[in-house]
Parts: sequence; structure tokens; C-alpha cells
Amino acid sequence: MLVTIATPSYNRAALLPRLYRSLCEQTCSDFEWLVVDDGSDDDTPQVMESIIGESRIAVRYIRKPNGGKHTAVNLSALEAHGELLFIADSDDWLPETAIADVIDAYSAIINDEAFCGVCGLDEYADGRVVGSGLPQDVIDASPQNIREKWGVTGDMKEVFRTEVLRSFPFPEIPGEKFCPEVLIWNRIGQKYKLRYFNKTIYTVEYQPNGLTQGITRARMNSPVASMMTYSEWFGMAATFKARLRMAINFWRFAMCAPLDRRLSIAGWGKLLMPVGLLYHFKDKINYK
Repeated sequence: MLVTIATPSYNRAALLPRLYRSLCEQTCSDFEWLVVDDGSDDDTPQVMESIIGESRIAVRYIRKPNGGKHTAVNLSALEAHGELLFIADSDDWLPETAIADVIDAYSAIINDEAFCGVCGLDEYADGRVVGSGLPQDVIDASPQNIREKWGVTGDMKEVFRTEVLRSFPFPEIPGEKFCPEVLIWNRIGQKYKLRYFNKTIYTVEYQPNGLTQGITRARMNSPVASMMTYSEWFGMAATFKARLRMAINFWRFAMCAPLDRRLSIAGWGKLLMPVGLLYHFKDKINYK
């Protein structure tokens, strides 16, 4: 099959059936659904057993010890049968033409090794596009340039070649259960580009207890991955404003790490430590 829909899931038994129903309604059936349970302690195993027992689509379920979403994505890439890996979170769902639209966009670049995959738009449940959308129907760019050069804002849905994600695994840092996706997307973008297309392929519903809503706290609790992300991003950012922001965020989260685990940042980024320290103190007040 061409596409693996990979769903890292933790304690989302109540939401998985909604995603499953949206997959059953797809106009294209050339995919499998791979659910990687990141050590849930709710009814996820029973829910998945029921889904598999009556499923009209190809479904696989893997259970692993809790390690964070990024570790579940790593395992998904290793276990996927599809040529493309579409990461669909357990609290979201897919419009009925999503898989067909992904395959249509991918067919135009399938033999071009300069591309690591394709990327469509996210939408809210009411149909509004998340962020700015694209300024034209098709853009070929890296994940970094689509933001800095084209000015595109908001979450989008990247669908990568599975072999590329296998080559760029998320770092699994002892004691940390979060790693920003942008760390890997930026690394991939140094070698490949994505085909961005102006169609919505993913519907989001941000949960009050989800990673998106708790992103600052997640970065505070995983400072090594956060430092790694911002130090690398500082080195590759195209504008002074972007580099300034990365340096401040590096120090903002570096202050959450013990001295013996702190990483370094290049050049004048070292001078932004006092500003990052102010943000760190603000975070400590807001996220006790």
C-alpha cells in the first residue's frame, strides 16, 4: 500500500473511534492505519481490539512503554508498510478526500529524489484553514523556507517518504518525553524539499491537555531536546529576526536543564542569555 496513517496515542481511547470513522470514509483505500499506543493506562487496548474486529480497513495496533510521541513516531517509521507516512494524531481526523489528495500530489514528484514528500493544509472543524494558507496552489520549498521566504503561518500536515523518516529519527533522550517536530523537519529540509499544495487534508481539534496547548511546559520538561532544536535552528535561520528569536528560546529552556546537561549555541547567540533568563523566570511563574 502507498500510505501508512500512523497514530501515536496516549490515553485517547474515547477519541480513536472518531479518527477511525474518518478513515473508513476515505474515497481512496490505498492505505493502512497503524496505531502505536505509547503506554496508555485507559481502555485503548479494548477499543482497538473492537475496531480491528469489525474493521473495513487495514489496521495494526502496537503497544509500547510510555516514552513520548516522538518515540512512537520513530517506531511507526520502522513498522510502516507504506511508502508515505502520514502522522495523524488521535484527537484529529481526516477529510474524506485526504488520502486521494495526498496521492495525487505525490504522483507528480514520486520519481524526483529531491523531494521528501508532500504537505497539505490543516483546517478547524468549522472548515477554517489553520494559519495563512498558501499564496499559490503549489510551492516547492523546504520546511524552513515555506515560513521564512513565503511567509506561511500556522500548522500544516507534512506527509514524508517513510524511508526519509527512518533516516532522520527523533533523538530519544533519557528522562525526556518530548521532542519538537521542527528539529527533524529542519534537518530533513537541509537535504530535501516538500511539495506544498493548497488543499486541506487534516482536521484538528486541539485538546486542553494536549501537546499543542501545553507546548511551553513540554519544552521546559525536555530542555535538552529544546536546546538542540533552537541551537540548530539558530545556525540555519535566514533572517536576523529569526536567529534572535531562536537564541532567546535556546536560553529560555536551557535554564531548565542542569548545568552538566546544557548545550552550547554558536556566535553571538551566547549574548542573549540575559533575555532568555527573563523569559525563563516568566515561564516559571506562568507554568508552576
